[in-house]
Amino acid sequence: MYDAAIIGAGVVGSAIARELSKYNINACVIEKDEDVCSGTSKANSAIVHAGFDATPGTLKAQLNVEGNSMMDKLAEELDFPFKRNGSLVICTEPSNLEGLEKLYDKGQKNNVPGLKIIGRKELINMEPNVSDDACFALYAPTGGIVCPFNLTIALAENAYTNGIKFLLDTKVDNITPASEGYDILVTRKRRFKEVVHARAVINAAGVYADEINNMVSAHKLHITARKGEYMLLDKTAGDHVKHTIFQLPGKMGKGILVTPTVHGNLLVGPTAVDVDDKEAINTTADGLETVAAKSSLAVKNVPLRQVITSFAGLRAHEAGDDFVIGEASDADLFFNAAGIESPGLSSAPAIGIMVAKMVADRLGLTENKSFDPIRKGILNPSSLSIEDRNALIKKNPAYGNIICRCEMITEGEIIDSIRRPLGARSLDGIKRRTRAGMGRCQAGFCSPRTMEILEREVPMSMYDITKSGGDSTFIVGRNKEL
Repeated sequence: MYDAAIIGAGVVGSAIARELSKYNINACVIEKDEDVCSGTSKANSAIVHAGFDATPGTLKAQLNVEGNSMMDKLAEELDFPFKRNGSLVICTEPSNLEGLEKLYDKGQKNNVPGLKIIGRKELINMEPNVSDDACFALYAPTGGIVCPFNLTIALAENAYTNGIKFLLDTKVDNITPASEGYDILVTRKRRFKEVVHARAVINAAGVYADEINNMVSAHKLHITARKGEYMLLDKTAGDHVKHTIFQLPGKMGKGILVTPTVHGNLLVGPTAVDVDDKEAINTTADGLETVAAKSSLAVKNVPLRQVITSFAGLRAHEAGDDFVIGEASDADLFFNAAGIESPGLSSAPAIGIMVAKMVADRLGLTENKSFDPIRKGILNPSSLSIEDRNALIKKNPAYGNIICRCEMITEGEIIDSIRRPLGARSLDGIKRRTRAGMGRCQAGFCSPRTMEILEREVPMSMYDITKSGGDSTFIVGRNKEL
């Protein structure tokens, strides 16, 4: 019997898990995919929003600003990359200045610090590559960029080392009330049926949060999967803009943005299209054409010939257009963290605190005085001085063996990603932890060598290695046998 079971190991579920580990609790995280950070959290804009867009008085507004203010300390404790590069919302028609003023007023009500509206002269000094039509902009200095993989994995690893169990590759089939808490029927590794018993259930299941809620509560939720398609550009284009460049937001969201990433690339997107299929993460010709066309409305000469990959993610849009957080009125100790769309990534640390406190109060939990907030990330040899790097290679030659030439990722880093808490068991798991395979060749060169390391270190059969779990295997046989 667990005290609490969290369903979903994305950034929100992992943030809740870390906050719950600050209490004396026996808790688990149930995740249907083979790794943490495998859903919405792995495919988004990687933006830490300042908080001026959300409607004042909503949970989105409150938790966005709170989560934003927590990022610096969290990045220091958990050792993930975060940068306050600031954001700009571009106005290309003088008649639309009123729209910027409304955003400014929202931001003031939401207590966003440092906001100001600037004219074209100051804007050009800040961003020479903005559109020739850009006449005004709303500047938010607290806006930032983060690596969503590193953030989510860091939260999960820290929760794990502080005692939270993770049941990966475990799909929830049904939840029923029991004499004490809930019985959660699951399928593990796509074939073994089990029942997980928990006093409390926390629903952080992303686009599937409505299905989890509707198993238990008569107050039904409806989550619409809203697809966003992106283009990622090479690092040679990474300095085309310095700030995150937004266009004036519309009914479907904040529109096409252009932003640098913490790793030095340039990201352009997303679209916003509601889809019926909650696994529809395919890109489309129409979607990418929209990204290319609309990006130029705010930023000129975006070097789209430097695109190295495209991808799509799904946002969990709830009909009420706000986060749904709290205990269900007709289901004791069943807590929702649902409808977590943008600014969900920015809000996740604050959502974690809010939900963990609700659960702790209802369960009567006590403080875990042995909680350790510190997590050390994977060592990046390129961050060292040449002397320290040579010393590291002398001590451990694996750090001198380059596996991914595009991103200059070493064997030592890949080994660390496999051996560390909640270590990688797939190529995508290694990629998200180390960036091996994220460069220009998109894993064309390094995949076989990475697979050899994975086979040796887990250990596991080469035939069982997958791209991202499930049936995404690579090897079908040996060429001379075939």
